[in-house]
Amino acid sequence: MTVSGPALPDSGVRVLDKASMLLGVVESGPAALSDLVTRTGLSRPTVHRIAKALERLGLLTRNLQGLFVLGPRLGALMVEAHGDRLTWIAAPALGELAAVTGFDVRLFRRRGAVQICVAAEESRAVGGVPLGSAQPAKSGPVAQALFAWEDPEVIHEGLRGARFGAAQLAEVRRRGWVYGTDVHAPGSRTVAVPVRVRDDRVVAALAVTGPATRLTVGVGRMLSGTVIDAAARIGDALLCSYTAELGARAGSR
Repeated sequence: MTVSGPALPDSGVRVLDKASMLLGVVESGPAALSDLVTRTGLSRPTVHRIAKALERLGLLTRNLQGLFVLGPRLGALMVEAHGDRLTWIAAPALGELAAVTGFDVRLFRRRGAVQICVAAEESRAVGGVPLGSAQPAKSGPVAQALFAWEDPEVIHEGLRGARFGAAQLAEVRRRGWVYGTDVHAPGSRTVAVPVRVRDDRVVAALAVTGPATRLTVGVGRMLSGTVIDAAARIGDALLCSYTAELGARAGSR
């Protein structure tokens, strides 16, 4: 019995359409080769050939469980296109935070259903999340910090398939920070806070990650204020940059 998959996209280039289908499956979460076959309806040889090609190009990669996940090249392209201002503005705060805490410090942005590491200052405490990497925003402290202040309809959509619920996001909003296991860096713990600008709009999440033996819940609680202050400095600097740019544009008219 043949299983028919979703309708093939129509860009006019069939192999690109098939590659797009595979990327669409992996965008929703890690997937085995069998998952890609089942969810696209493509033949196993075709899926294997295209997935391996995407892997060689850096558009797909494998996680520690051997499942296909979005590759670092996708995240790097997004960083280059969208994150220049934020990354250079945040760099001093990330460096200071890494020096003070002795842990890895990263900045994430959300693009649809994925979270992308757009800046990093690593102390080599744990590693595991390279710059430009993109993972589904469905679990972990970073995803919660990115979603907690969104509009209700965005939160509702984001909770589909997520490993956290509305009650957890409400608690994140109440406290202003979140501590928990970083699923992308086994054996580690993360403190994540939102980076916000005008009208409390969340533009990124600032995360401090360290070994679970060192970054305990008590240490995380003590560090939360320091991380919140660093995120506030980034948000303020970003707003000042936008304001200065608008002023310069208005003056040139």
